[in-house]
Amino acid sequence: MKQICPVETTLSLIGGKYKALILWHLSAGTLRFSQLQKTVTATPRMLTLQLRELENDGLISRTVYPEVPPRVEYAMTDLGRSLMPILTAIRDWGTEYLRGKDIEPNCFMMNDCCCE
Repeated sequence: MKQICPVETTLSLIGGKYKALILWHLSAGTLRFSQLQKTVTATPRMLTLQLRELENDGLISRTVYPEVPPRVEYAMTDLGRSLMPILTAIRDWGTEYLRGKDIEPNCFMMNDCCCE
């Protein structure tokens, strides 16, 4: 019988270099691809792959508007929003870890998100 681990499952959903960052940015509201591209340092191809995975896992939604040029917007789903306490806990743990090494964190995550 194959073991199914909830921690492994969660990490597979939010793991990867950019997924948690994408989710954190979307916690503040709906964003276009170009807006995400400015805030997440991934290549366009990698950002697209990460967004597709998050969408396929039901954590974000993608809306395409029939305009020229096409407008695509991304937003968190309720399932995605349910991860915010976990992401906040990760941020808080990392903050304490850095401060224990006399390093003051100064990234965008230090600002309040909409879900706290």
